[in-house]
Amino acid sequence: MSDPRRRADPGGRGERGAVTAETAMALPLLVAVTIGLVWLLAVGAAQVRVVDAARETARAAARGDSDAEALALGRQVAPDGAEVSVASTGDRVRASAAAPVAGPGGLFGFLPTVTVRAEAVAASEQRDAG
Repeated sequence: MSDPRRRADPGGRGERGAVTAETAMALPLLVAVTIGLVWLLAVGAAQVRVVDAARETARAAARGDSDAEALALGRQVAPDGAEVSVASTGDRVRASAAAPVAGPGGLFGFLPTVTVRAEAVAASEQRDAG
């Protein structure tokens, strides 16, 4: 008995050519999805670092460090290009941080730059003497 594939495909190639064509069509889509997911991970990682920077700045200012020292600590934790600020109001210290995350560029230049932001509040540990 002969192989049924040989009757359908006299050249004996089977479905190899079709699988190669399907893979060639799907591969660019898989690469695009992978690049998009990596960019989303970069945005998530930047958000975590911005939250950490705001928290570190607020904690340092609340324990009595100068604003310059607190901001320096926050900038060490923050992603490159981040803006960190601190303000005291009564017995509360409020710190905020924001950082831009650029899109992957190239063919994905249509993806916008995203700005991640975070804010942290801490109670001042400084007590009035008296």
